[in-house]
Amino acid sequence: MKKPYTLPSSSFIPHLLSFIILSMPTPRPLDPESKPDDRVDNALRPQKLADLIGQDQVKENLSILISAAKKRGEALDHVLFYGPPGLGKTTLAHVVANEMGVNVKVTAGPAIERAGDLAAILTNLRQGDVLFIDEIHRLGRAVEEVLYPAMEDFSLDIVIGKGPSARSIRLKLPRFTVVGATTRLALVTAPLRARFGAVYRLDYYDLEAMRQIVRRAAGMLKVQADESGVGEVARRARGTPRIALRLLRRVRDYAQVRADGVITQAVAREALDLLQVDPLGLDDVDRRVLRTIIEKYGGGPVGLNTIAASISEEQDTIMDVVEPYLLQLGFLDRTPQGRVATKSAYEHLGLEWREEGQPRLL
Repeated sequence: MKKPYTLPSSSFIPHLLSFIILSMPTPRPLDPESKPDDRVDNALRPQKLADLIGQDQVKENLSILISAAKKRGEALDHVLFYGPPGLGKTTLAHVVANEMGVNVKVTAGPAIERAGDLAAILTNLRQGDVLFIDEIHRLGRAVEEVLYPAMEDFSLDIVIGKGPSARSIRLKLPRFTVVGATTRLALVTAPLRARFGAVYRLDYYDLEAMRQIVRRAAGMLKVQADESGVGEVARRARGTPRIALRLLRRVRDYAQVRADGVITQAVAREALDLLQVDPLGLDDVDRRVLRTIIEKYGGGPVGLNTIAASISEEQDTIMDVVEPYLLQLGFLDRTPQGRVATKSAYEHLGLEWREEGQPRLL
């Protein structure tokens, strides 16, 4: 006879909960992906092109595109934004809708699971409306097939019935604008990419643009910050507005608890050092990647899978979040054999530069 199952003792449960909490990944303040506490940033978003800071070339091209569409009285051509996360693709979609004076419908590629879901969205659009599809590269194949004629001919093909009695009906749609956003342009299929009339890349912001963004956000959040404090936050934000706003909120909290509520350079430096964000904007994960390549594998070359396994991080996290900024700083080099740490990475970590690295097979 089987013994009845007994619940674990009450003293075991706190230990189990502690293990689960410790096993959960620690949130990174420098992660450019959107977080739940970033919802306050929606109120800080610019509403017009004139309010946008940085991305001057994209702004100028969009201004011409919008002005021409207004003069002709037509809907805007379909627009695709691509680039690293946190640079303002969603903000630009709302700015485009505001400049055109139309409504914007927001959705995401993974949220549209069936062709019927997209059909329901398309039939509710009005003349000139903007349909913003975030992470458009994650649309399903069947959904894309419905989107092609909608973008090109502004029509929707619906099949009614099954078998020999099935028939196809084509519904006319009002002329609308699809604004797509993606962090992985290579994963957008060629037929879908060809249907966008304007494709713009968003680059990391320079230091002066980051200063203006932090200064504007501090004013809107009613946070007292001097120029040196603004500069310290901007310098460590990796050229990404989303990260800058997140760091500003954390520094504000530190200033209110540990200082007199004013963000100075010293206060900002203490707060960001507590978050393990160094003067170049590298955090603990970035430094672990560099130290793994240098100390465990002689500076490289070493494969991405090996790095991910060595530091217990996901491969996609390293490739999409960590690696782009290290490449931009010149701390990392991509070779056919793998990743290699550069001399600048050795100097930043205070390690002795060894030029030979690992021996090559060929």
